[in-house]
Amino acid sequence: MTEPLVGRMREFGETIFAEMSALATRTNAINLGQGFPDEDGPADMLDIAVEAIRTGANQYPPGPGLPELREAVAAQRLGRYGLAYDPATEVFVTVGATEGIAASVLALAEPGDEVIVFEPYYDSYAAVIALAGAVRRPVTLRPAEGRFAFDPDELRAAVTPRTRLILVNSPHNPCGTVFTRDELETIAAVCREHDLVAVTDEVYEYLTFDDAEHVPLAALEGMRERTVSVSSVGKSFSVTGWKTGWVTAPAPYVRAVQSVKQFLTFAVSAPYQRAAAYALGGEIPWVEELRKSLQGKRDRLVTGLEAAGFDVYRPQGTYFVQADIRPLGFTDGMELARALPEKAGVVAIPTQVFYDHPDAGAHFVRFAFCKKDEVIDAAVERLARLR
Repeated sequence: MTEPLVGRMREFGETIFAEMSALATRTNAINLGQGFPDEDGPADMLDIAVEAIRTGANQYPPGPGLPELREAVAAQRLGRYGLAYDPATEVFVTVGATEGIAASVLALAEPGDEVIVFEPYYDSYAAVIALAGAVRRPVTLRPAEGRFAFDPDELRAAVTPRTRLILVNSPHNPCGTVFTRDELETIAAVCREHDLVAVTDEVYEYLTFDDAEHVPLAALEGMRERTVSVSSVGKSFSVTGWKTGWVTAPAPYVRAVQSVKQFLTFAVSAPYQRAAAYALGGEIPWVEELRKSLQGKRDRLVTGLEAAGFDVYRPQGTYFVQADIRPLGFTDGMELARALPEKAGVVAIPTQVFYDHPDAGAHFVRFAFCKKDEVIDAAVERLARLR
């Protein structure tokens, strides 16, 4: 039969995460591909979700989100970053950050508008830009002094009269970069000069390492009024399956996002919202311990990968490590990732799938370190077979 899928989505087949996770299951390999932790979040938070189910929080909540969660998000943005948002009109709850980003792009980009993204990018960005009928304009992050960074001149050159949005992900998946204040000031200057709206993906906002600091783009001069910030409970509190996120933005942008989101999922699970509201106010010390633990896991995996022969970029944040495969004699990350379960019993993600220019990332694979220490140790022991 004729292909029924609309043309703008035909480049997007099964996600690389689904493919690699299925491969891990089929081969009984250790899955260091998909970024989900193998331990749950704080027990009191989990208990609140269970109690909410048992006490009747099982029908439609308000479309914009439970007031208690919107108030908790507003308090978090103010207390942590000094950013004041009205919880009634400037905070909006979504089904995870992925929906928040999707609803924002669909609400704000007209067909033919251009959206700047930093590549490699999280795979949903390209798909939702295509769904909007917009055009993505990638700016490449390249290794520089042990981290991935962009060229300010390339960013400025990417702007055209059709540019409408810039998508900014920091801490950055899959590179692990945390944009510096200087880098953010460059992005902000471009936005102000060209009257662009920024959509920021900040889901790893708490998970930064060493001396790296997450600075919200909205906190910079002239940016609160032109920034739609997106975050969620999933990564910071180790409940990625809850899919509970939020958007903070000036009221007109929130109304625009709500106009789209209400026809996607309408509402977000009430029990998880209640538990997320508690966690934002009551479990930040737990998150700080998670951050310290993840920094140790990062170092554990980096050391093991280097011993196995990879060149490794030590991430400043997130769950992920970028490893250069060329010292081991490989040049195609996709080819290696598909063979790795048989070669070494480990699954990774080929970074090239996150680029418009795949050659720039063909020699990298991404490993996740949000796993138990014994899982990381077993994985690097197996990867040593590649030498």
